Amino acid sequence: MFAKVLVSNRGEIAVRLIRALRELGIASVAVYSDADRASLAVGLADEAAYLGPSPSSESYLRIDKILEAARRHGAEAIHPGYGFLSENAEFAEACAASGIVFIGPPPEAIRKMGSKISARRVAIAAGAAVVPGTEEPIESLGQAKKIALSLGYPVLLKASAGGGGKGMRRVDREEDLDSALREASSEALRAFRNGEIYIEKLVIEPRHIEIQVLGDRHGNLIHLGERECSIQRRHQKVVEECPSPAMLRYPELRAQMGEAAVRIARHAGYCNAGTMEFLVDANRNFYFLEMNTRLQVEHPVTELVTGLDLVEWQLRIAAGERLTLSQEDVKWSGWAIECRIYAEDPGNRFLPSPGKITHLGEPSGPGLRLDSGVYPGFTVPLDYDPLLAKLAAWGPSRERAIARLDRALAEYSIAGIRANTALFREILADAEFREGRLSTAFLEGLFARREPRESNLEMEAAAALATAASMPRRPAPAREARSEWLAAGREEMLR
Repeated sequence: MFAKVLVSNRGEIAVRLIRALRELGIASVAVYSDADRASLAVGLADEAAYLGPSPSSESYLRIDKILEAARRHGAEAIHPGYGFLSENAEFAEACAASGIVFIGPPPEAIRKMGSKISARRVAIAAGAAVVPGTEEPIESLGQAKKIALSLGYPVLLKASAGGGGKGMRRVDREEDLDSALREASSEALRAFRNGEIYIEKLVIEPRHIEIQVLGDRHGNLIHLGERECSIQRRHQKVVEECPSPAMLRYPELRAQMGEAAVRIARHAGYCNAGTMEFLVDANRNFYFLEMNTRLQVEHPVTELVTGLDLVEWQLRIAAGERLTLSQEDVKWSGWAIECRIYAEDPGNRFLPSPGKITHLGEPSGPGLRLDSGVYPGFTVPLDYDPLLAKLAAWGPSRERAIARLDRALAEYSIAGIRANTALFREILADAEFREGRLSTAFLEGLFARREPRESNLEMEAAAALATAASMPRRPAPAREARSEWLAAGREEMLR
């Protein structure tokens, strides 16, 4: 096992990784930008390395600076978390060239599965169904029109690289295709430095279900079941659960989708943790969508239900260890639901809400898990994704998990900035959610079902802010000692 690992990320995932390293007796190195000098991750890590100015292009996306920090601090491996460089094949190659282990899949697997177009080819070669669409990037408007006409409207324009809904546009009629294609390509180019766009037939109101896979360097591959990720806003997941409510009605789906996911991963030469994403239509047909060649934001719900630590297994696999689990060893117990708490203003089109956190009250209790990257007094920067924390609840049944999560959300209070916790309570109270009738159009339907008076969301948000403002402020947590870094590296912190 490694003696020291550098975590090339920030926020709640950096905190999650640093704590996992500490539990395994591995020294940690955090990296930080100007905006994150006082971050919780920096305070928890054994050592810390300054990367540069706040823009990610000058800090968290700088391969040269990250590798230099790893060499300077003697890190044997780098864990990229998710986002930033986590699915960058060039970064994985640069790590190898520097004699540093990249904790993730091999570069060739990232290339095969990181491009959605290439991943579709791999899935087809592995015998998996894919959503009808193109196998090559669109080269002209005329070509796009012909393909869209052959598929039939509505269609979906999608960026070949990246994810998170960037470079994605729904097109319902031919006259909108030109502008949508230009917008999607421009957005993809800004986000991923790759403006390639392809076209898929739009599957109407599908479930979005993903399968967690885990493989070692010795050819052992298993799946850890599914996560229901249908509740999305602007193609970005906001609530995830394990298992999927669909599996209660159709338990054979898990075996079928799991087998397909493992088959695709094997065909790609994949190892470490990864996720195969599928769309499932009303007739229970499932189609491969894409692969995330990294740890997922929503991995806690799988951990809560399977009892497995995915980060620990990532580290063990990267260190060359074999999986000690067979597919038959994987068991699922109970139900877990997670919501992503963002610094955003529900009353103002969910715009980001950066600023100083003046109060933070966090829930606790049996069956709860809070992966958080903030504390009272921390200033949430505008430079990055506004994810503050992930709140998950486990219960022996879906009903109990919902009740626990709702109770926890009621206790979560924050002031100084706004957060989206009221939206989650509204989702949990919705009859269609409780009945498990989910699709990627769920939130649109929820908003349409609201009464015309002041929405429950706005009232909940106002109540939460009022409660937070009336509560005493907690002092920021004391930072843990950081041995050599505390003694010798303070100048690096203050650059």
